[in-house]
Amino acid sequence: MTIQLNDMSLIKTRPYVNGEWIKGVGTLDVTNPATGKLITSIEVAGAAETEQAIEAADKAMQSWKALPAKARADVLRAWYNLIMANLEDLAIIMTAEQGKVLAESRGEVAYAASFIEWFAEEGRRLYGDVIALPQTDRRGIVVKQPVGVVGAITPWNFPSAMITRKAGPALAVGCSIVIKPASETPLSALALAELADRAGLPAGLLNVVPGSSREIGAVITGSPTVRKFTFTGSTPVGKLLMKQCAETVKKVSMELGGNAPVIVFDDADLDKAVAGAAASKYRNSGQTCICVNRMLVQEGIYDKFVAKLAETVGNYKLGDGLEESNTHGPQVTAKAAQDIDSIVQDTVAQGANLLCGGKFSEQGPTFYEPTILTDVDSSMRAYREEIFGPVAPIVKFKTEEEAIAMANDTEFGLAAYIYTRDIGRSWRVSEGVDYGMVGVNEVAITSDVIPFGGMKESGVGREGSKYGIEDYIETKYICMGALDQ
Repeated sequence: MTIQLNDMSLIKTRPYVNGEWIKGVGTLDVTNPATGKLITSIEVAGAAETEQAIEAADKAMQSWKALPAKARADVLRAWYNLIMANLEDLAIIMTAEQGKVLAESRGEVAYAASFIEWFAEEGRRLYGDVIALPQTDRRGIVVKQPVGVVGAITPWNFPSAMITRKAGPALAVGCSIVIKPASETPLSALALAELADRAGLPAGLLNVVPGSSREIGAVITGSPTVRKFTFTGSTPVGKLLMKQCAETVKKVSMELGGNAPVIVFDDADLDKAVAGAAASKYRNSGQTCICVNRMLVQEGIYDKFVAKLAETVGNYKLGDGLEESNTHGPQVTAKAAQDIDSIVQDTVAQGANLLCGGKFSEQGPTFYEPTILTDVDSSMRAYREEIFGPVAPIVKFKTEEEAIAMANDTEFGLAAYIYTRDIGRSWRVSEGVDYGMVGVNEVAITSDVIPFGGMKESGVGREGSKYGIEDYIETKYICMGALDQ
């Protein structure tokens, strides 16, 4: 073990099924991407263990869904309190296995906890309706019921928050859940399961089955018992999983890829625009689905914007996220860093100008230097592809109409950002871009209370907020007749 916690019992190394830490069918090494050192090895689940988890989840939810919403909320509140009480340990686990700096990990743990707190309360507000029907001897009643067992596959870039954003609403409304965490970051998921167990969550309601995405995913998507499937990850994988879910007509929600633009107009507050664009682009070393991926800057301030961004990036310090003085950590794997470099080198070969970065850091094979590319156009890879790394392609535009067209010139539609002082323009552009979320003069747009999700090939459904809970319920209509007798 290469990390030290206040509570070392939060490190769990076996699948969590039906309230027990069961024996696995193989092992998986979990390494620190900053150092390459082994953190620990865990046992993984296979098809049989996943089937066991689904069966346990189905059985457990029968009594769970019958509880008053307040009783479920009390358990979730206890889980929330334990997450917050163990925030520092959870942050250390996350940084060790994922790489993001501790400040970001602490923020994510609090963010993850917020979904448990929010949905604990929101689960008590699943109101129905009474419908006045054309016939006078009957009434229509609409009730909302839990959809059933939920299957979830979660990503490595936000290994805690992407779990609670799914488990929170599922458990709040009376469902149970089987979670397949990313193989790069299983320890965060297993630690959350340990805290849920301590909070008194009944056995079988939350199950964590680390292991092969292909094997476990096939069991979850193919099971008729699983009635809802939720996935956060790449668009190609999401498409495949949707096809697999079609066989049993599951309810699905997909939070997929992005190619987020930030549009900076001549009238913007330049300092705020640069600070916001940099914060979004280089957060988690560029490894978030709503990171700025393309910087579209109006020609009047293009040169000033580029100069200020370069100055900001020049102050970054790469290194192990567990060292508090470092501002940015590694990519999650050496392969991820190589993929980033491929995009950069191809874009430069296509005619872009490399202003800074564009190479691996001396820190090691998982570290890629913060990069700025100028003179980028729509034919280049860095413009068209989701980079998922610390690379900022900057594109010049002339008019508002051109900026909107450039922003929409992608199959993705998750998040977009706008910097302008013109209130009319902020409305026109916000409504004109095809994105599920838009930040105006702000890039820190997410929280537990907002509907997170995208348009086009960025996914279906919404997570978080009062809208997100709808993905975990079925709306049932009941006709009450013979009321005149």
